[in-house]
Amino acid sequence: MKPRITKFWGGIVTVLTVLGILITVNQLFYLGIFGIKPINSAYLYFLIAMFMPIAFIIQPFSKKMENKSVRWYDVLLVVLSFSIPLYMGINAQRIISEGWEYISPALATVFSVIFWVIILEALRRVAGLPIMIISAAFSLYPLISGSIPISFLSGQSFDFLTTARNHVMSTNSVIGIPFDTVGSLLIGFMLFGVVLTASGGGDFFFNLAQSLFGRYRGGPAKVAVISSAFFGMLSGSAISNTITTGAMTIPSMKKAGYPPHYAGAIEATASTGGTITPPIMGSAAFIMASFIGVPYVEIAMAAAIPAFLYFFALLIQADGYAAKNNLKGIPKANLPAFSSVLKQGWPFLTALVLLTYLLVVMRNEGQAPFYVCILLFALAMIKKETRFNMKKLYNLALDAGKILSELTCLIAGIGFIVGALSITGVSFSFARELVSVAGDNMFFILVAGAITSFVLGMGMTVSAVYIFLAVVMAPALVQFGIDPIAAHLFVLYWATVSYITPPVALASFAAAGIADANPMKTGFTSVRLGIVTFLVPFIIVYNPALIGRAPLPEVIMVVGTAIIGIFLLSSALEGYVLWAGDIRSKVLRLVLGLTSLLIIAPFLLSSLIGIGISIILLLVIRMNNKSALHSKEITT
Repeated sequence: MKPRITKFWGGIVTVLTVLGILITVNQLFYLGIFGIKPINSAYLYFLIAMFMPIAFIIQPFSKKMENKSVRWYDVLLVVLSFSIPLYMGINAQRIISEGWEYISPALATVFSVIFWVIILEALRRVAGLPIMIISAAFSLYPLISGSIPISFLSGQSFDFLTTARNHVMSTNSVIGIPFDTVGSLLIGFMLFGVVLTASGGGDFFFNLAQSLFGRYRGGPAKVAVISSAFFGMLSGSAISNTITTGAMTIPSMKKAGYPPHYAGAIEATASTGGTITPPIMGSAAFIMASFIGVPYVEIAMAAAIPAFLYFFALLIQADGYAAKNNLKGIPKANLPAFSSVLKQGWPFLTALVLLTYLLVVMRNEGQAPFYVCILLFALAMIKKETRFNMKKLYNLALDAGKILSELTCLIAGIGFIVGALSITGVSFSFARELVSVAGDNMFFILVAGAITSFVLGMGMTVSAVYIFLAVVMAPALVQFGIDPIAAHLFVLYWATVSYITPPVALASFAAAGIADANPMKTGFTSVRLGIVTFLVPFIIVYNPALIGRAPLPEVIMVVGTAIIGIFLLSSALEGYVLWAGDIRSKVLRLVLGLTSLLIIAPFLLSSLIGIGISIILLLVIRMNNKSALHSKEITT
């Protein structure tokens, strides 16, 4: 933890974290500890009171202050960010019954204005200045919405104080659907990720990937892909995943012969894919379930096939590069034995099995991660090396506090966007007008949505982009007759693209720093490796069978052709195809790539035509390689 966290402030963070978790457990398990049974809005205010102050303790005012102690203004913000939501929570019933979002006591109005500013400052500290500016601009939108001449952007205007009250005391903005998802689902799953990592889960999954894939050609790259998929689906953060697992995988890939930019791109792409991989995915997936009104397990099951295709494409390209350049795997003597890895790490697999059972069979989403955390604690106490002592528990509390604080500030802050569009009525008119402009051209609105998601993703987190577009874009897609889950996944997947796509490419640039590689070269390589992210969203919209939203025979057909197409596309991009060998001709690579798109397209006729053409192409490539080998043998 940073130097500014002294024992005193570490103790404060620990107390607030534990209290916040206890409040969550009390609410989700209906315990009524000490007779405390708050209504939902009060519960959400209490969570903010526990977790938001932590941001002002851990996160300094600026980078220059990172090594400085907590300042007086930090203390003031800690006190205010605790006291104001606590006051709102205590008065939650009056806020609803007396309509305080429009007319409230003077103190509540003053608190609303102050807290508006505090939330924006908390958002700046945890997510950066760009997203704070965007959120602040949207939060002020109700002041001018009635004056905007563009019809679908025009809405009802409010004065400054009414806007402040609506943001803080209505259930449309700060404590709207996104933050309600934090309280009902996300806290438990984020805590599970922290506990799993603290008990050694990260090391286990890395060792598991090594034992399974390390010995094969390009082994270190395959280990990076699999371990990052495991870690990313638990952490839900592309950047932290890149930094954490990349510190181990990138040097290993470079040592095996992968160029620095390629090693960095592999890690960045795999880490980004982890955020859209079940069973946990990222926070946006849980918010999606709340927006659509379906159990989270439906979202996770729908995302399973696209996630498989994503990592399948990545593995094929990593293997193709290794084959072309004759890169060997890690010597077996240097790898952990599979049996010993399982023997050491069976508690983590048990935890994942239990989590999957509770989610899929019992449909117990809110309580499931807490049961699994208890299991992990119990299993960790069996062995001396994984046993939690006081120091480990203290560090666990600090880590959990940091993650839950960042989540709280982020979701509360971007709640302003939803609130502004909701109270002005723009969120309802925007989708209607967008459909009207697009006419019958669904492709036009999909491209507009993809570009918007990508551009917003340059300055906002995936959760922020998704929440914004779930309000204004996804409803328009649904009005076209698109499956609701497919429409929302389309937005989510395109929101992740900016993590690996220049000019921003945060995950790629972070990996480039570790790999000591050219950032832009790493970013463009990541785009090629993560090609599935650009294609799958369009496929699932035109045929939701790819996310399991169709009869089983159709699902099998669409998934089967998608696997074949992705395999051929990845091979064409890398210039090597299994069985046939190197693709020496650029023309053949181009034709094979175009043919693979015919196969991937979710239409039976185009897929059959593409498969027929690809068989001929593979035979030509194989014959070319045999001819080249024969000529070489004659020459030698």
